[in-house]
Amino acid sequence: MGHIHSNSTLFLLPNLRRLNLADNCFSNSLISSEFGNFKSLTHLNLSCSLFSGQIPFEISRLSSLVSLDLSKNSLLIKAPVWKRIIGNLTQLRELLLDRTNMPSIRPNSFTNLSSSLTTFSLRDCDLRGKLEINILCLPSIQTLDLGANSNLEVSLPKSNWSCSFLKFLDLSWTNFSRELLNFVGNLKSLEHLDLTFTSFSGELLSSIGNLKSLEHLDLSWSSFSGELPSSIGNLKSLEHLDLSLTSFSRELPSSIGNLKSLEHLDLFSTNFSGELPSSIGNLKSLEHLDLFSTNFSGELPSSIRNLKSLEHLDLFSTNFSGELPSSIGNLKSLEHLDLSVTSFSGELPSSIGNLKSLKYLDLSSTNFSGELPSSIGNLESLKHLYLNHCNFTGSIPTSLGKLTHITHLLVSRTNFIWSIPTSLENLTKLTYLDMSYNSFSGLLPSSLFNLPNLLTLHLNNNQLVGPLPSHVSGLNLVDLYLNSNFLNGTLPSWLFNIPSLETLHLSRNQFVGEIGEFKYNSLKDLDLSYNKLHGSIPRSVSRLVNLTSLSLSSNNLSIMLGSEMFSKLKNLETLDFSNNSVSINNNAATYALPNFENLNLSYSNISEFPIFLRLTTNLQYLDLSNNQIYGRVPRWLGDVMNSLFYVDLRNNLLQGPLPNLNSSNLQFIFFSKNNLTGEIPSSICDVIYLRVLDLSHNNLSGMIPKCLVNSTKLSVLDLRMNSIHGNIPAIFAKGNNFRNINLNGNQLEGPLPQSLVNCIDLEVLDLGNNKINGAFPYWLGGLQNLQVLVIRSNRFQGHIGNPKTKFPFPNLRIIDISNNQFNGPLPITYFEYLKAMMNVDESGVALKYMGENYYQVSLNIMMKGQYVEMERVLTILTSIDFSKNCFRGEMPKIIGRFKSLKGLNFSYNNLTGYIPSSIGNLTNLEWLDLYFNKLGGKIPRQLVDLTSFEVLKLSHNQLTGHIPSGNQFNTFNNDSYTNNLGLCGFPLSKTCDNHKAKQQPPPTLQQDENLEHENGFRWQAVSIGYACGTIFEMFMGYLMFKIGKPKCLVRMVKLEQHIMLRRLKKNAHKHSGRR
Repeated sequence: MGHIHSNSTLFLLPNLRRLNLADNCFSNSLISSEFGNFKSLTHLNLSCSLFSGQIPFEISRLSSLVSLDLSKNSLLIKAPVWKRIIGNLTQLRELLLDRTNMPSIRPNSFTNLSSSLTTFSLRDCDLRGKLEINILCLPSIQTLDLGANSNLEVSLPKSNWSCSFLKFLDLSWTNFSRELLNFVGNLKSLEHLDLTFTSFSGELLSSIGNLKSLEHLDLSWSSFSGELPSSIGNLKSLEHLDLSLTSFSRELPSSIGNLKSLEHLDLFSTNFSGELPSSIGNLKSLEHLDLFSTNFSGELPSSIRNLKSLEHLDLFSTNFSGELPSSIGNLKSLEHLDLSVTSFSGELPSSIGNLKSLKYLDLSSTNFSGELPSSIGNLESLKHLYLNHCNFTGSIPTSLGKLTHITHLLVSRTNFIWSIPTSLENLTKLTYLDMSYNSFSGLLPSSLFNLPNLLTLHLNNNQLVGPLPSHVSGLNLVDLYLNSNFLNGTLPSWLFNIPSLETLHLSRNQFVGEIGEFKYNSLKDLDLSYNKLHGSIPRSVSRLVNLTSLSLSSNNLSIMLGSEMFSKLKNLETLDFSNNSVSINNNAATYALPNFENLNLSYSNISEFPIFLRLTTNLQYLDLSNNQIYGRVPRWLGDVMNSLFYVDLRNNLLQGPLPNLNSSNLQFIFFSKNNLTGEIPSSICDVIYLRVLDLSHNNLSGMIPKCLVNSTKLSVLDLRMNSIHGNIPAIFAKGNNFRNINLNGNQLEGPLPQSLVNCIDLEVLDLGNNKINGAFPYWLGGLQNLQVLVIRSNRFQGHIGNPKTKFPFPNLRIIDISNNQFNGPLPITYFEYLKAMMNVDESGVALKYMGENYYQVSLNIMMKGQYVEMERVLTILTSIDFSKNCFRGEMPKIIGRFKSLKGLNFSYNNLTGYIPSSIGNLTNLEWLDLYFNKLGGKIPRQLVDLTSFEVLKLSHNQLTGHIPSGNQFNTFNNDSYTNNLGLCGFPLSKTCDNHKAKQQPPPTLQQDENLEHENGFRWQAVSIGYACGTIFEMFMGYLMFKIGKPKCLVRMVKLEQHIMLRRLKKNAHKHSGRR
């Protein structure tokens, strides 16, 4: 170690002939010029010794040198020194300069090297320029290594390039300008050929088979294509063959089985197809076979049992089918076996237990069925066992406890059941145990905490119950994951006394009591969230100087956030105290957290901003939502936002204008459900990477900034429930990223911009409760991803004609165009294309909500007769609301094909005809609202079969006959059927005649007037009728005031009033005549 100075006693040895200083540490010192005084030196080796700087020209004085090795240092050779070396060192037979920096050396200068040179190695020397490789056919050359010089352009001879003594040739990681031609076949003495990552293209010529002395051939990462020549089988001396990551195609030639001396065969990620040739079983000297991610098909050849010398077999991600041959147990020398991500079927053969030399076994992500054979316990040499994502059933065999040499055992995300076997307590050499994401139940085995070498323990996401062991000692755990179980009781004291512990995750359990005092400060990651802990945070937390993440959310803790806690936690990056009772001490907020990045204090009852945030410079995630923070957003928060990418202040009591939003890093802004006022600041346009902007439920005014709709990054724009006015800017850019636009409940007016067709990824468009006008926006039908369209309570009008786009609205699940002035027949042609409402199969489908990771869609929709604010919207929710318009004509029968429909609302229209019996096919229907139309005929009996039915509104129609009974119909009350004078039966008080009523066509106006007379209307009802009429007028007046009074509804109300008055007068006259 140290330096070799010019006055070193080493240089007092003038007759030194051999000097080897390799593999030392000379601390990047220079090579002394005194080395040039060793006139008799024949061998000098300074390799791997941490020399640096320029090679001194005095080296060129060593004219007797036969071997010079300066490789693997940080040396530089300049052209003048190089010229002297090759000019003076004429006796050189070995010159090794690997990893020496030679960018200024012209490759053609190599022609002047000593004719006696046998070994020349310039690997990774940053050689540049062109090199005619035939000038290197020096008469004695045996070893030539030019590898890892990616800027070296080598030109190969066309033919007849013969270096009769060349044994070693390495051209890996170099740049060639020509195809590899016949020259290689002339190198008859070649024993080692490395063409890794070369630019050779085309097919490998069959002349490769001429290299009868070749022992090592590496073609990996090269650009060869086509078939591998069968002449490869002529290389009888070959011991190492690497074809990994090549583009050879078709079948692997069966001649591969002729390579009887082969010890290493690497076919990693090759494109060979067909079956693996059975001749592979002839390679009885083979020790290493890598078939990682190959395309071989068919069964694994049974001849593989002959590979008795095989030590390494990798079949990761192969396509072999059928069962794994039981003869796999014959490979007694096998030490490494990787069967992960394979398609073998059937049971794992019990003969696997014969592999007594096996040290590594990976069965993860396999399709083996049945139980894991107990013979697995016979693998007495096994150190690594991976069973992640496997399909074995039953329990883990207790024989695993016999694997006493195992250090790594991973059994996560499996189908194993029952409890964790207690026999694992015998695995005393175990350092890593992962049994997470399973269904293990029962008590947590306390014996696992007695394993002396265990460093990492993952038992999270199981169904373990009971308390932690009360007494444990001698633990060396570094990482402990017990989260997401059903563990209970208090936290034992030993848990806080593990000197090596860095990660402790106990979240999502049922622990109670207080958090103990930590004795050591090694902890880096502490997560105790989602438990039932109470009390305060122990003072020792403030001494955990290595802590980077602290999560105590969703407990019953009382937390004082102040300088005492943070003054020493300089490494803290993440803090989550949400869902606790937090108090903030802003009086001494002078502490700085230089690495602080994430803060979550949501649902923590705070009433002010934590001032310590002013001193943070790297804050990226800030969630202060759902608190009682009152007043204006402080100005200093604008400075903090320079580094933020996520800020959530929703559901507080904030007032005043929005803060200055000038951060180029911000991607997610949530300020909804506050009392913010004023306009959206123009600085929002500077937030160029903004993806989600939620300013809903405030008192914002002004107009929508044009930059928001012209953004190509913004995915969610939620401005609903404000007082924003003006037109929607008509400049939605092509290539934008919008998925959700919600402008509901503002004062927007004017036409809907057709540039919305540029929002090709749009899933939700909610423009309800504004003053937008125009015809139905048929052009939105071209948005293939649109799932929700809400334009209710606007000023749209006119007929909805036939579609003008091909296959409109294929993914639409929720459509609400209610309370506009649409007229004409229902748009039957559009209904034919609403495929998403027809094809959803809910059976076995996991519930998913609309939205993204950071934002979930919320909607206010008419659901079961009342408006419901849905904070999250399931993707299976489908509904149609065409109510409060002027549609006329019959209900389309195609409605019966909407089998995923949850809700249908055609109320307050002019629909006539019958209720289609096909509605009985809507097996998922939960609400049906046909209130206030002119529908006649009987209620279809098929509706009784709708067992999901919860709300039915058929009042104010002209329906007749017996009300069906059974299933959900037995739960509906009078309100579902009132003002249908021809209906009878439960729940109405009017009973039906014994004879079966005939189906009548929908009544005309004259028939309607006579209807009351036929049913025996009595005079005593006149006064009640007048009173009801007055109440009805008041109700309808209020209704029309709220919904904007569509003309057709006005006509309908007046007609109903006229009919009612005529009925009353006629019946009054009739009864007075009887008197």
